[in-house]
Amino acid sequence: MKPIFRNLSVAAIALAAFASLPALAMQPFTANYRASYMGMQASGTMTLASEAGNRWRYSLQIKNPMADLSQSTVFEEHGDALRPLSSHDRSVLLIKRKQVDASYDWNRRQATWSGDVKPERRGPVRLQNGDMDALLINLAIARDVAAGQPLNYRMVDDGRTKALSYRVVGKENMTVDGKTVETTKVSRVDGDKEQIAWIAADMPVPVRLLQREGGKDALDLTIQSLN
Repeated sequence: MKPIFRNLSVAAIALAAFASLPALAMQPFTANYRASYMGMQASGTMTLASEAGNRWRYSLQIKNPMADLSQSTVFEEHGDALRPLSSHDRSVLLIKRKQVDASYDWNRRQATWSGDVKPERRGPVRLQNGDMDALLINLAIARDVAAGQPLNYRMVDDGRTKALSYRVVGKENMTVDGKTVETTKVSRVDGDKEQIAWIAADMPVPVRLLQREGGKDALDLTIQSLN
């Protein structure tokens, strides 16, 4: 069972260079999503919480009767970059369980993985300035679209590096908390997989995230409320 957005971005979320993020103060939030996963309705929650030492914890959880999926990344703001420090992925699909932990050591410039991960995916992987894990790219996309910045990133996740590049494909009005908001729609295609994100200028996370595989919707998250 691959983690939610870590097999695309996230999907997301030039990877030779890092995203230039606008000077926007980070604020804690809780975003509740209507979700569809594996063809079944689910609940989804994204949270951003402040931790000691200029650190933040960004989390995503999706649950339905068949699956319980959670991801969290502890990161710090380093200049204009979001620098991952550690991450924890856990998935329970019926009776199958998987847990993977990652450590991003910026002093040694390397990332390593432990838990239910293949030996060849344990690392170490060399870190470059601007590297992010897939979950953090959700935050970077939201900030970069609003600032008109290039949507090019280098993902270091799941024991590998990958260049991710998104393009703007249009505008679309969506409803959040009973209010109509204009969103910018961005997309990234990787073989038969596509990740699409809808971004509103005043929201710190995507209004909607859609992951498609083989022409079919695999995961769909649509925001219902943001606090």
